[in-house]
Amino acid sequence: MMLGFLLARAGVEVAVLEKHGDFLRDFRGDTIHPSTLTILHELGLLEQFLALPHQEVSELRAQIGETILPLADFSHLSAPCRFIALMPQWDFLNFIAQQAARRSGFRLLMRAEATDLLRAADRVTGVRAATADGPLEIHADLVVAADGRGSVLRRQAGLEVETFGAPMDVLWFRVSRDAGDPAGIMGRFDAGRIFIALDRGQYWQCGYVIPKGSADEIRRRGLETFRDEVSRLAPFPRERADELVDWDQVKLLTVQVDRLRRWYLPGLLCIGDAAHAMSPIGGVGINLAIQDAVAAANALAAPLRARRVGLDDLRRIQQRREFAARATQWVQLQLQNRVVSPVLGSTGVPEPPFLMKLLARFALLRRLPAHALGIGIRPEHVTTPDVEAR
Repeated sequence: MMLGFLLARAGVEVAVLEKHGDFLRDFRGDTIHPSTLTILHELGLLEQFLALPHQEVSELRAQIGETILPLADFSHLSAPCRFIALMPQWDFLNFIAQQAARRSGFRLLMRAEATDLLRAADRVTGVRAATADGPLEIHADLVVAADGRGSVLRRQAGLEVETFGAPMDVLWFRVSRDAGDPAGIMGRFDAGRIFIALDRGQYWQCGYVIPKGSADEIRRRGLETFRDEVSRLAPFPRERADELVDWDQVKLLTVQVDRLRRWYLPGLLCIGDAAHAMSPIGGVGINLAIQDAVAAANALAAPLRARRVGLDDLRRIQQRREFAARATQWVQLQLQNRVVSPVLGSTGVPEPPFLMKLLARFALLRRLPAHALGIGIRPEHVTTPDVEAR
């Protein structure tokens, strides 16, 4: 959506396909980091965006057993926004879609699921899609696969994937929130379990981290047992957990960490999770995807307007963005192996890692994880022109 908006803004004809009829997916990530807010600032949209309902988090804390440790302080960032904005991802997508719809070259096709690639000789020339009105073929100078960790298009392209594994999955659900509840983001580490709660104003979006592949076992124990476990870890009273009356309210996120060895073919580029599926640790996935989109728009706007996109153009995008993806995944894998796995395998309250103790003790150090999470590695800036503004 962001790439489509930026390209249309730069005078390129774009069609964005969304297989659903809306963007309402409760299990999506909902943290809009300072790097993304900076992009909106550069586009002149930040004030309008922040007028939407959201919560602002300037500090991250973790609770280990009954001990609360401060870990990251965003208030010192050199950025227009020194906080993480918590906003349902459907509101973010709707906002970008509304901005893009004002551009003459932009089309958004809802209920249009890309199912296959069109090819001519050795080049991708478009996509086949299933729509509410029947099969559809769209021919294009470039196809961008932004269809996530289960990307159909990267599979159809036969691109080679490196898989790194993950020790956990996440059960996502929501419960109501009262005005007296604590605010912000909470992460709790306890014996064999990790619990995350995101403050969405009227309700909590909750993530219950479980050992990889154990979701069926948890369901077999029954919903009452699950509610008991949630209430033991959550920052809200037991009666909120009782709002879970059916397993349909609980969505499974199967965590995977992988990346393509090569992100492109003639006529095809993969970005975001389709190129590098991220762990949910740090909530960086959406923000890295947007950085990919900005880099791709910066590199491709002129070649697309001239209808001359070559392999070198696509190669440069991977060369620019791959290090950020690799480095971020390396950090996530270290945290998975050194923090998440030991906690999920523990039978008692875990001991805070030495690094967490350092961060809790020295306020100055908390600026480092804030920069890594909030700004990231090699942040991108908008350089594409606004053609219609001239």
